[in-house]
Amino acid sequence: MGDVLWTPPADVLDRSRIGGYLRWLREHRGLDFADYDALWRWSVTDLDGFWRSIWDHFEVVAHTPPTATLAERGMPGARWFPGATLNYAENVLRMPGRADDDPVVIAHGQTRAPVTLTAGELREQVRRVSAGLRRLGVTAGDRVAAYAPNIPETYVLLLATASLGAIFSSCAPEFGSRSVTDRWQQTEPTVLVAVDGYRYGDKPVDRRAEVAAIRAALPSVRHTVSIGYLDPAGPPPEGALSWADLAAPTAEPLTFTPVPFDHPLYVLYSSGTTGLPKPIVHGHGGILLEHLKMLALHHDLGPADRFFWFTTTGWMMWNFLVSGPAVGATIVLFDGNPGHPDLGGLWRLAAETGTTYFGTSAPFLLACRKAGLVPRDFADLSALRGVGSTGAPLPVEGFRWVYETVGDQVQLQSLSGGTDVCTGFVGGVPLLPVYAGEIACRALGAKVEARSADGTPVIGELGELVITEPMPSMPVGFWNDPDGTRYSEAYFDVYPGVWRHGDWITINERGGCVITGRSDATLNRGGVRLGTAEFYSVVEGLDEVVDSVVVHLEDDEGGAGELLLFVVLAEGLQLDDALRAKISRELRTALSPRHVPDEIHQVRAVPRTLSAKKLEVPVKKILTGVPVDRAAAKGALANPESLNAFATFAQSRTQA
Repeated sequence: MGDVLWTPPADVLDRSRIGGYLRWLREHRGLDFADYDALWRWSVTDLDGFWRSIWDHFEVVAHTPPTATLAERGMPGARWFPGATLNYAENVLRMPGRADDDPVVIAHGQTRAPVTLTAGELREQVRRVSAGLRRLGVTAGDRVAAYAPNIPETYVLLLATASLGAIFSSCAPEFGSRSVTDRWQQTEPTVLVAVDGYRYGDKPVDRRAEVAAIRAALPSVRHTVSIGYLDPAGPPPEGALSWADLAAPTAEPLTFTPVPFDHPLYVLYSSGTTGLPKPIVHGHGGILLEHLKMLALHHDLGPADRFFWFTTTGWMMWNFLVSGPAVGATIVLFDGNPGHPDLGGLWRLAAETGTTYFGTSAPFLLACRKAGLVPRDFADLSALRGVGSTGAPLPVEGFRWVYETVGDQVQLQSLSGGTDVCTGFVGGVPLLPVYAGEIACRALGAKVEARSADGTPVIGELGELVITEPMPSMPVGFWNDPDGTRYSEAYFDVYPGVWRHGDWITINERGGCVITGRSDATLNRGGVRLGTAEFYSVVEGLDEVVDSVVVHLEDDEGGAGELLLFVVLAEGLQLDDALRAKISRELRTALSPRHVPDEIHQVRAVPRTLSAKKLEVPVKKILTGVPVDRAAAKGALANPESLNAFATFAQSRTQA
């Protein structure tokens, strides 16, 4: 792997929140750890001791204390903190270290002027909306659905819903009506809150027809609330309330319904690119503990921080971001096109808002690199001390670009996890250096291993990412899965009692990790398993190539099969034999002869989900003859029309 790009400052233990936690462990538990590795090993062996220390160290507000920490250790079915009652919203709205008039939500977008909420204003809005939901008959266990973007109203609605013990679910308004109803017909919300539209860049997008279609497809909905976001002066649709009605002044105090540790907080959905999206139920306590641990100890966030992550309300990074105030951090929300008016927009936003931690996706960082951006030349990023990257593996050149053009003092944290746990399993920590192309560590409390094909743990070689001990933020279950069959099949069917995540990972001697793509999109040539991430790093490193997707079609006879590479080229370029030869030469030199594709074809676009993940598996299905509408749920895609080229290609091959 690469060189060391960042080392922790000499006084890191004095300055960081994890340093404070280590002092607390020494003082209150009599525990002393020589280094991060020793701390991690304790955190994944003494699960009771570690997770109880998180509860105590962060002074979780509970209504009744737990009778134990971990009553049942097996997976699936681990039972955490039995007997405890608490409320996620109460713990977030405590906002430790913040005064009433401190700004805690800073919201920018392309649809309206910036909005700032102080701690006092956020609590007041949650109080009013909570009372409004109660007037609509919402009680514990009811579902409230938001078809709304990353704006303060959506956040207030989440906290108000949680305060009542009701269950929240959001879909970003760029989701098509079919994608939304595929999700919400499963969970049957009683209240629907929706925007009338939004601006994407300078383009207005009217969503009233979609909202009407969603409303018509959800017989469970008793009340619709309209947020006049695109047209604040326009009246709500017939029969709907306005946001002002929901948030009307009231004398009702802000109260929090105490719920059990594993009471459902929100339902997140798998991307739903194939089949119905899985409705993943997360609990109040598990999410709270996991986010306290991750935000404070790994991302080092506290009352002095302004925390930004570019995300929509359809991606779990939104749920992760909005827990920021639970550790005292101010959150920066952005709604709109990150490429408008150019790719420098988000970096200028970071400068304007004094962002100290800038989170985004690997594809965004690589796009900035490709465009030749040097953010520090046009944006004052002096407040910035952390950069987060997720959504796809970040290759060596992505790491180098951050240190060369953003700042050589920032800590770059590449992390990987999933909607399934609403966090990262592997990421960064202030105590460890940053190596180019490498995720620094396995997160505290996450017993991550790499497993070889025969199921044995391996170090220094590619394996399946598994988790061998339970974590509190593993799902409470799937919705409408009373006996847990679907949940078990999703994670525990390959290795009984062990969570199989579906990623390829290599863990080195010092605990650093490299993720090389989804294991279900594996390229297996002659028995050698190849990850897709390194492919893309080489191919998209060429000036001519803007995007790419690679698939491996197995040979039923056990031969090498076919490796097919599809490339999107820069404006005006056509794929010819000279460019094919150049791509093959680069892959052979940088990786190995096994990585050279059998065929290379040009396409106009690579299919991606709304959170920018490439769709290797649906492409592979289409190439093996599965009809487009069965291979992928088009409403979950950013560019569904991109699939047609692969269907045409598959057809022409069949005819040939």
